[in-house]
Amino acid sequence: MSLTTVAELRTALGVGTLYADATLQEVCDAADNVLTPFIWANTQNAVAHKNVGTVGTLYFEDSVEDVYYAGQTVTISGGGSYFNGSKTILSVSGREITVTTTHTTDTPYHPYNPYALVAATTYLSPSAVPAIQEASLMISIDIWQSRQAPSSGGVTIDGYAPSPYRMGNTLLARVRGLIAPYIDPRSMVG
Repeated sequence: MSLTTVAELRTALGVGTLYADATLQEVCDAADNVLTPFIWANTQNAVAHKNVGTVGTLYFEDSVEDVYYAGQTVTISGGGSYFNGSKTILSVSGREITVTTTHTTDTPYHPYNPYALVAATTYLSPSAVPAIQEASLMISIDIWQSRQAPSSGGVTIDGYAPSPYRMGNTLLARVRGLIAPYIDPRSMVG
C-alpha cells in the first residue's frame, strides 16, 4: 500500500473523478519509489553469493556480525529465485550469512548486479509517521503537476528560459525538513 492513498491525492489535487484510480495510483507508487529508499530501514545489501548444495551464502561489504544472528528470519529480494523470500539464517560470520536455499547445484562465488536486499525486522513504519506521509503527498503532487505541465515552475523575467525541471535534484530537497529525523544515513552519499 502506498504512503499516499489515491483518495488523499485526488482530494489534494481537487480532480474529483476526472482521472482513473489506476492513473493516480501510478503517481502514488512513484512517490514511494522516490521517498522510501531514503527512509531508515533495517536492510543490508548483499553484494555476492554462492551455493553448496542447499546452503547459500550471501556476502556483504561490511561485517554483519552485529547486524544479524543465527536463527533470525530475514526477507531477501533481488537475490534470484533460489534466495528470494523469507529465510532463516543458519550462521553469521564476518561479512557473510548462510541460509537454506532451494538450489541443489553448487555455484561458485559471484557478484550480484544490482545488489540483493536483505531485510530484517524494521521497527519504523513509514505509514505511521505523519511527516513521512505528508512528504509522500507533496512528492505525489509534484509528480502529478509535472505530468500535466512538464515545464511548469515559471520562467525568468526575460521570458525565454524556463526554470529547472520540477523532477530534478530538488524534488527530495523540498521535503527533507519533514523527513530529516527518519533519513537513513547510508542514503546520504556525496
